[in-house]
Amino acid sequence: MAVFGYARVSTTDQTTENQRLEIQAAGYVPEFWHADTVSGKAHARQRKEFGRMLDKLRAKDVLVVTKLDRLGRDAADVLATVRLLADMQVEVVVLQLGKTDLSSAAGKLLVMMLAAVAEMERDLLVERTQAGLERARAEGKTLGRPLKTTPEQRKAMIEGYAAKIAVSALARQYGVSRATVLSVVKPA
Repeated sequence: MAVFGYARVSTTDQTTENQRLEIQAAGYVPEFWHADTVSGKAHARQRKEFGRMLDKLRAKDVLVVTKLDRLGRDAADVLATVRLLADMQVEVVVLQLGKTDLSSAAGKLLVMMLAAVAEMERDLLVERTQAGLERARAEGKTLGRPLKTTPEQRKAMIEGYAAKIAVSALARQYGVSRATVLSVVKPA
């Protein structure tokens, strides 16, 4: 019997260290540690480290995660992942849930309810983000990265390109990449 720890964060700005510390504080010392930096939108089986971990897991092993949403992207994915692990005879410990047998009828119900709530929270977050973006647009705010060039520089690039000046020369002249010049002279 081996103990596996798994953590996931969404961006490279985040770290899985807090999840590791939480697992250790709960008394688990994972012999194998797997962590992914991938959006919660990716299904569990699409995650590189999760897939590697699945290849190593054997019957009677223990998988420890801090929260249920580490196991999948939505209610269906979490349930499928829990079923897969149960079929593999792997004990899944979700610290958020305490010592609940996720393969029991009550455990399955709990997993489904919590995964559905997590999915709803994620959907509400997306809705709030979209509403904020729409409000910002309505207020006339420019969204996205700041432009690397001024309107005058963009006009000069277009004129230079029309006069057959090479894209590389324009990029050097304005201190930007060729891709930036191309996005100005040949907009999508």
